[in-house]
This record gives sequence, structure tokens and C-alpha cells, in this order.
Amino acid sequence: MQTPSLESAPADPPPGTGQPLDRARSARIARAFLPKHPLGNRHDYFYTLFKLRSDPLYPGVLAALRGSHAPLLDLGCGLGLLAHALRSDAQAMPYRGVDIDAAKIARAQRSAAATGLADATFETADLAHGMPPHRGSVAILDVLQYLSHAAQRELLTTASAMLTADARLVIRTGLGDRTHRGRTTRVTDRLANLIGWMQERPKCYPTADGLRAVLADAGLQVTFAPLYGRTPFNNWLVVARPRG
Repeated sequence: MQTPSLESAPADPPPGTGQPLDRARSARIARAFLPKHPLGNRHDYFYTLFKLRSDPLYPGVLAALRGSHAPLLDLGCGLGLLAHALRSDAQAMPYRGVDIDAAKIARAQRSAAATGLADATFETADLAHGMPPHRGSVAILDVLQYLSHAAQRELLTTASAMLTADARLVIRTGLGDRTHRGRTTRVTDRLANLIGWMQERPKCYPTADGLRAVLADAGLQVTFAPLYGRTPFNNWLVVARPRG
């Protein structure tokens, strides 16, 4: 039987649900991104506050990682919001975030230092030039669409080989299809690049069949859950772990 491609078109996905973090918890996390001076730039504060209160990503990822104590490598960590969300959820596994955007990494480091974020490090890294060494869980959140078809396969295969027995591979991604949500996701990602928030333009959106095939070939059992919430995007949470 032919292996499904990451580029193959899926059937329309079923409707999904999901809730963002509650307002009080979101506010506590967002305060880490306030400027030191009262008149300083509050862009990151308002961005994180809005994202935490509108995007169901973090509750989904927190639930997926809960119960595992394996060190976590967060690929494409941005401002490091996942690290703050983990600590607010009493998840204390060692955290390492990497991102190609040096400016975001610098701000992530400042926010972590200002709040005394425990056992969390942030580094600039271009995944196109190789993966950092790691053993444990891996998070790949809103990254795959910025990679080519071949690079997606390589990244997923490499990340799968990093997993230890109790570790998880947690992916949030838009899926490539012809639905209204799929079109909205593609347009929004392009706009994020045009305004400078994302340095890269989307290259290739994976499909459910393609992801299942690659992760199954790596010896992982996989679950998919829609992670739309109240957003218009075609986002899914994919959780994989070693069989047995």
C-alpha cells in the first residue's frame, strides 16, 4: 500500500472545540511580559494576554504533557509562553525553548529572568541547520507549515527518535485542506509574515494522513484532536508517544 504523503488532501475534518486559559491565569502569565518602566513598550504584554485568552493551544498542550516528567524541548518557542503556562500548571519538567527569531528569544530570556522561571532556558537556533541534542518530550507548535515537505519528514523523524519511554511528541498545526478554515489559516499565516511577526512564509501544510504515516513509521501511537476553540483556524493537536 502506498504511504500517504504529507501533501495529500484530507477529507473535511469534523468540528472541534477547546477553551483558552481562564482570565485570571492569563493575566498572571502575561504580567511576566510587562516592561520594567511604566512607559515602556507593552506590545508583548497585550499580545500574550490576548493569545492566552483566545487560543485553546495551551490547555490542550498542558493536558497532553501532564503526567510526564521528561525534559521538554520546545521547537519554535517564540516568547516562551509555553514555559510560563507549564509552571502555572505545576508542571516542573526541565524546559528548553529554541527559535530562529533572536529578538523573541532575547525577550523570552528577559521575561523568564524577571519572574524567576525555574529550570527554563531559551536559545536561538535555525532548525534548517539541524536539531539540538535532546532526550525527552518535544513540542512542535505552529512550526510545520514553515518547512518544506521533505524538511517536515526529517524534523518529525528526528523528534520521534528523541522520545523516551514516558515522553510525548506534541504538535499543533494547521492541516492542508480546501475547507474555509484551511483557507483562513493560510491567509493569516501570510499576513503574519508580511507584518513582520513571523520571519518565515508558510511553505507546506501537512495532512492528517501524512502525519499519521510518518509517526507510525517512527513507531509511535498517535491521536488527533481539533483545537479550533472560538478561532476561525484549522488547528489540530497531534499527540504521539512510543508504543508499549
